[in-house]
Amino acid sequence: METIAEKNYTPKDFTSNQEVRWCPGCDDYVILRTMQKVLPEMGVAKEDVVFVSGIGCSSRFPYYMETYGIHSIHGRAPGIATGVKLANPNLSVWIATGDGDAMAIGGNHFIHILRRNIDLNIILFNNEIYGLTKGQFSPTSSIGQKTKSSPYGNTQPPFSPGELALGAQARFFARVGGNSPKEMGQIFIEAHKFKGTSLIEVLQNCVIFNDGCFDHVTDKEVKEDKQIFLEHGKPMIFGKNKDRGLILKGLKLEVVTIGENGITQEDILVHNAKEQDPTLHQMLVRQEYPMATGVIRSFNDVTFEERENALTAQVKANSSFTKADDLFFSGETYEVK
Repeated sequence: METIAEKNYTPKDFTSNQEVRWCPGCDDYVILRTMQKVLPEMGVAKEDVVFVSGIGCSSRFPYYMETYGIHSIHGRAPGIATGVKLANPNLSVWIATGDGDAMAIGGNHFIHILRRNIDLNIILFNNEIYGLTKGQFSPTSSIGQKTKSSPYGNTQPPFSPGELALGAQARFFARVGGNSPKEMGQIFIEAHKFKGTSLIEVLQNCVIFNDGCFDHVTDKEVKEDKQIFLEHGKPMIFGKNKDRGLILKGLKLEVVTIGENGITQEDILVHNAKEQDPTLHQMLVRQEYPMATGVIRSFNDVTFEERENALTAQVKANSSFTKADDLFFSGETYEVK
């Protein structure tokens, strides 16, 4: 990838001339502006950046970025992004997708791109609803949630994007509130630096069809007490007064107060995002209070490209063929006269 050390990009350089058509107040604006703001910090020329999307509100994203982009078909962005990345490994490839696009019609593509560990990035806009098609329940909608397609309440248990991702062997998973641009930008930069598939779940509010779905953890009045923002190598401490933390008690995480019952900061778990064993990462993903945000998992592993390149080199080294004619005229041949 070409560096931009001499180009001095600004957010405006990554802003297209297209009118942004999202509902006023939608968190999609925050995600867009945050991406445009941090791209100049990533050190990549804008002609080396590609955004690929499927179908949904989130999938308008490529239109608003002054980069290369593909607005593809429903649920198939991972397959198309895979082709883009494998055709030109030097590109910085990003997928913009929603909870329905990724985990309903695109479910197979979603889990397999995570499993393969291709070197690209996925931003999952999770608003627990189908917004573009006017408010049907999605794979992440809560049980009992009343929507246009479940007027008496949804009866289907929801997917947890993080649990699904770790079950598919995701090496990088992060979660962030849609109203937290500072933390979001930090995570986007970390995802860009990560070698392999990174997945960022954004808790994105839909002001029209599912307004306030994450207020219980993202509202500024409760955010510090209901979320724990994890950073690798730092104690798992949260709260407005930074006096609460997490310890491991048996097979469960437990919230404790520093200074009570003999608990000191040394007793608090230190976050290790780079641990290969995903057991604790899975516990953090599942925890409802406090909800874990930040980079929960960031385990460096061999990428799909590296495995394929190694296999290709091995086959070439062991092959007796040096050109196509060697293959065509090997073994049993005959002439047609």
